[in-house]
Amino acid sequence: MDLSPRTRVWRDGRLEKENFPAEQISDYLAESDTVVWLDLCAPDAEGLDLISEELGLSPLAVEDAVSHHERPKLDRYDGHLFLNAYSVHLSADGTELDKHEISAFITERALVTVRTDEGFDIDELIKRWDGSPDLAKYGVAFLLHGLLDLVVDGHFAAVQALDDKIDGLEEELFADHMPRDTQQRSYRLRKSLALLRRVVLPMREVVNSLLRRDLDVIPAPMAPYFQDVYDHVLRATEWTDSLRDTVTSLQETRIALQSNHLNLVMKKLTGWAAVIAVPTAITGFYGENVPYPGFGKQWGFVTSIAVLVVTGVALYTVFRKRDWL
Repeated sequence: MDLSPRTRVWRDGRLEKENFPAEQISDYLAESDTVVWLDLCAPDAEGLDLISEELGLSPLAVEDAVSHHERPKLDRYDGHLFLNAYSVHLSADGTELDKHEISAFITERALVTVRTDEGFDIDELIKRWDGSPDLAKYGVAFLLHGLLDLVVDGHFAAVQALDDKIDGLEEELFADHMPRDTQQRSYRLRKSLALLRRVVLPMREVVNSLLRRDLDVIPAPMAPYFQDVYDHVLRATEWTDSLRDTVTSLQETRIALQSNHLNLVMKKLTGWAAVIAVPTAITGFYGENVPYPGFGKQWGFVTSIAVLVVTGVALYTVFRKRDWL
């Protein structure tokens, strides 16, 4: 696993150099026309000491960056902002959601990203930056937009994949033969949606905070791009809530279908029991050791058989007509 730092520097909106030693960051920041990016993968607190001293990062923010399972948030400190977010990926079977934490220190002319592992595709982030060179002149706002856009697009892709899985679950629910693992997969999907909601919902507040003018982070030309990210966050949040309701409805529908099927089975068993009960009563009566009409006579035996057949057919016809059989 490659944990070496990755660096880039832009000068006047043009990429000048990349993968230079992190110790040179302070030299580039000493020049007024540069913007610097540094990426650290799975660092410890000591690994952040050098850059925290050069950029004047808050110890609380550094502690959050090396801690795990922090909620998505945007904290404001003296001289910089601290961002925490999660990228998500749906497993191959579509029932497990993998999340990867990423933090960012945002200063006036530097962006420092801190990843807990290699699950976040940093190469895809670089491709996004390289795909919009005309926006590089906006400095850190340009870098931050690429990061948030990639994270939110991942949320959207996960929601879309979960939606497809739920559609397949709906088709199985009303199939003639429901797979045995339908219930298990429905609970897994519900769990994945709950986890995704905990990741997506706070992003609404994060992006909305960045759009506030008092932070003075986003220049006016970049505001529409961040507004577009905010709209995607809202759509992902609403879509996630809608899918959670859908999964809940599917579970309730499955229980109702099982209950209806059980009632149908019980109704049929009850009907057959009634059909069998009447002939049993007749044979039981004729089995009494007492004289009865036709006792010891052949016509009495024939009459009893006829009564059995007629009552059985009559009961079957009535129950069949009422859809009890």
